[in-house]
Amino acid sequence: MPLGERLGDKSESRYCGVETEFDDDMPQLLSFNISSGGFDFVVSPLMNPTYRPSLMENDSKGSGVLPFAGSDLVLSPSQWSSHVVGKISSWIDLDSEDETLRMDSEIALKQEISWASHLSLQACLLPAPRGASCANYARCVNQILQGLNNMQLWLRIPLEKSDDDAVGGSSDHLVGGEIDSWEWWNSFRLLCEHHNQLSVVLDILSSLPSANSLGRWFGESVRAAIIHTNSFLTNARGYPCLSKRHQKLMTGFFNHSIQIVISGKPAHSLPIGSSELAANDADNHVEGMQRHPLRSYLDYVGYLYQRMDPLPEQERFELGYRDFLQSPLQPLMDNLEAQTYETFEKDTVKYIQYQRAICKALLDRIPDEQVSTITTVLMVVGAGRGPLVRAALQAAEETGRKLKVYAVEKNPNAVVTLHSLVKLEGWENNVTIVSSDMRCWDAPEKADILVSELLGSFGDNELSPECLDGAQRFLKLDGISIPSSYTSFIQPVTASKLYNDVKSHKDLLHFETAYVVKLHNVARLAPSQPVFTFTHPDNSKKKSNQRYKKLQFEIPSDTGSAMVHGFAGYFDATLYKDVHLGIEPSMATPNMFSWFAIFFPLRTPVCIRPGSPLEVHFWRCCGSTKVWYEWCVSSPSPSPLHNSNGRSYWVGL
Repeated sequence: MPLGERLGDKSESRYCGVETEFDDDMPQLLSFNISSGGFDFVVSPLMNPTYRPSLMENDSKGSGVLPFAGSDLVLSPSQWSSHVVGKISSWIDLDSEDETLRMDSEIALKQEISWASHLSLQACLLPAPRGASCANYARCVNQILQGLNNMQLWLRIPLEKSDDDAVGGSSDHLVGGEIDSWEWWNSFRLLCEHHNQLSVVLDILSSLPSANSLGRWFGESVRAAIIHTNSFLTNARGYPCLSKRHQKLMTGFFNHSIQIVISGKPAHSLPIGSSELAANDADNHVEGMQRHPLRSYLDYVGYLYQRMDPLPEQERFELGYRDFLQSPLQPLMDNLEAQTYETFEKDTVKYIQYQRAICKALLDRIPDEQVSTITTVLMVVGAGRGPLVRAALQAAEETGRKLKVYAVEKNPNAVVTLHSLVKLEGWENNVTIVSSDMRCWDAPEKADILVSELLGSFGDNELSPECLDGAQRFLKLDGISIPSSYTSFIQPVTASKLYNDVKSHKDLLHFETAYVVKLHNVARLAPSQPVFTFTHPDNSKKKSNQRYKKLQFEIPSDTGSAMVHGFAGYFDATLYKDVHLGIEPSMATPNMFSWFAIFFPLRTPVCIRPGSPLEVHFWRCCGSTKVWYEWCVSSPSPSPLHNSNGRSYWVGL
């Protein structure tokens, strides 16, 4: 049974598994661990641990059928698929100096995975690499991946601090005098060409690396975390519990759909006569059935899961968008559909901020003594279906100012809705609807205030600068633009899922496209930095919307090495004076969902070592018919220049 219920959470992290020894009676193994133990699946060896291919060469029968596993008929296909993760034999060592062991390992690995595939298992757990060199192991796994069905291969990686002597690794894998096991994973996945069916399972022991070091794993393809019984502490009542750092890590796993697997022998003896023991014994109503020795650990994991805060309504709404790549809007080339308007209009937070900004602008523009004599001319450029018109009129009512509104909209379908809205609300005397592109309209009078919502996830990526440049000619010299400025930001991220999703298209075009995406399974490797800023109105004589920025990011030294798959982009906008809105993580407007981040991929991910800065270049380029971005990395190793001349991705003027 799942760990519990959390509103809106239907992710795989609700399910908890248990690592078991080899048992040739698989039905009994499942009955004990799942039916009576309460676990959801077992991680179990498929082959008898005593089996070695080289010992079978003298098989006189020569049948070719190897006695390494029981029949597939002992469980139904759905039981194999939903309740068993195959555990590849731990004796396997494909980089051993011993040729017999190496050959035995290769044969056994391929036999076991072939058998697991035959059983339609969802995943197989591969043993951890045994040293710094894992080239032959990775070669064999990569061979297998080329012909594998939908089964996932999970590579076991220890998440612990180790002395150099304990593992015998090279200095490449050291961070502050300790082994950095992320390097094993990185070497392995590079040799396997970032294959999307190769994932990580982390072994959680009693000591944990730094928070920054742990954080980078949330951008990797981690499927499960194996927590050992000897990593648990004992609470005052004698029950197993975890340290505060372990608890925080587990919560992070739950939030990232990473399943927990409990492993090891019981390290705690529950107090005799405890209420929990009695309750669980009552659950085990089958006569003579023993209470599962690891049940108290499962119950504690369930307790940690259940005490997490429920997902907020906004997060539940966004669940389906997590790590899903979407092409950005082309607001000038394409007319938005009703469903898109509907989604944006539900974002009340955004319009509250706009209303606040308009209120402040009206108060600054018209002193109290002139309220009855002066009417402010406000133009909403890109009025859509009218939410900013409504915000402006509500601001006028709130401040007691007289307002004349021009609603300028190029989408003829939205204009139909605007006319209905004005009639329905009785705004005919206050609102004039203009069906025109703001860049072409010849305004009958100048505006005191120009209001727009043309911002994209990267600020200027939906051509707000070009549109407002065109509209600026009908703003008074002392007029106010809302927004008055906006700045884009980027930060380097580990985003294994996003990289593999882009890579799956097998072409250049997708690697040179910026995507709108609700970032979730990512590791943000350094604080974001500002890229391009635009201010409105812009009264400079030599006006250009082309931009270039060189940025240098320092990854914290205790993070260890990390893989940069691309860059997350955000924006922050000043609407008016101290009223702002944006999605840059350190100052994001709470509970606003109109914008997800933007993601700029790298064709070849860049590995960053501790103390080695990441130097990045971004360009905003303007042509007669389009605007586009180009980007590259110049240090620690140069990348290709992405999207040269806007060959793959551009926004049409």
